[in-house]
Amino acid sequence: MEIDPPASNGNPSAPAGSAAVAAVASAAAAAAPAASKMTQLTESLKLEHQFLRVPFEHYKKSIRANHRVVEKEVSSVISGVGEVADSADVSRDEAVDRLSSLVSRLQGLKRKLEEESRTEHLQAQRCRARLDHLESADSENLSDWNNTRLKRILVDYMLRMSYYDTAVKLAETSNIQDLVDLDVFQEAKRVIDALQNKEVGPALAWCAENKARLKKSKSVFEFQLRLQEFIELVRAENYTRAIAYARKYLAPWGATHMKEVQRVMATLAFKSSTECATYKVLFEPKQWELLVDLFKQEFCRLYGMTVEPLLNIYLQAGLSALKTPYCYEDDCSKEDPLSQESFRKLAMPLPYSKQHHSKLVCYITKELMDTENPPLVLPNGYVYSTKALEEMAKQNDGKITCPRSGLVCNYTDLVKAYIS
Repeated sequence: MEIDPPASNGNPSAPAGSAAVAAVASAAAAAAPAASKMTQLTESLKLEHQFLRVPFEHYKKSIRANHRVVEKEVSSVISGVGEVADSADVSRDEAVDRLSSLVSRLQGLKRKLEEESRTEHLQAQRCRARLDHLESADSENLSDWNNTRLKRILVDYMLRMSYYDTAVKLAETSNIQDLVDLDVFQEAKRVIDALQNKEVGPALAWCAENKARLKKSKSVFEFQLRLQEFIELVRAENYTRAIAYARKYLAPWGATHMKEVQRVMATLAFKSSTECATYKVLFEPKQWELLVDLFKQEFCRLYGMTVEPLLNIYLQAGLSALKTPYCYEDDCSKEDPLSQESFRKLAMPLPYSKQHHSKLVCYITKELMDTENPPLVLPNGYVYSTKALEEMAKQNDGKITCPRSGLVCNYTDLVKAYIS
């Protein structure tokens, strides 16, 4: 086998080699934007923790609940069988009746587990759908993927703001039901609606369902519900029931929350119309609003959600990069997002962006003006980029028209500005 020697500069194959190098360089240049997009996508996917965590936590919760039901029912049935077996004075017919009742109970448990199994299967499918969605992200379909992501964030915001019907409609029309947490927030909606109607029953039931995890996180939500229920009994001047309620439900919290218990017990000596500030606040309607806010915090913590809506978080992240003192001045550009009052309000608690160097952006092309694309000054003082003004001069026989003042001048009248 013979190997051709490398071509010298005078070799006819040199142009072919140059063409190959040029082709490689061209391919590298084309691949650069794709690589940049993939890097951006990879960084973006790091923010999708909640997207996967919520359905997984919901799935685990269903499994735990079903496991508790099975343990309780099976234990009860075994205990019933043992009682029948150990009872010497039970007649044959009575034993048959008891055992038949236990069999019916097991059949009912079987039907219930079949229904719950279908629910678990749907939840597992939802987890799979979200994994597939994340895996489908690619530089070629990045625009569509980001569009879907925006819709997910909007649905999340609507659900948190209690716009349930609108959220469901957007999810259905966009076909993203498996990518949003409609069923999870429907669970929260029942509790929130009840609290807004001054009912604590559903909230206490929710606490019982999640007792172990709430205890692990040292939650005081159930305690606050008990305090409010006690206050409502005092408001109704049902003092006997209030005292009995306190002995049953507030006394167990005395070891860790004695001051709060003592304070609320003192309301027995006051009416709801009291003017004493210490106790008057306990009877105010805003206490129910505080319970709603506390529930939302506990609910988000339970499912691994952010307390703030994702839309707010993303907007604040962007606004913190744009916020400067100039944004709050009267002559702030209308194209600046912070010129809008709603964005200014959202950015108010955020720090100013740390800008080491001033950045000039062309009014026409929206591109950065730097040494490669230097600014040019018109006779009227307005500044635009060289790239924009050269393009304008080519199209208008060397004439420049200021887009803001309407001044017409020659390209030769422009003066170059230097950035220090």
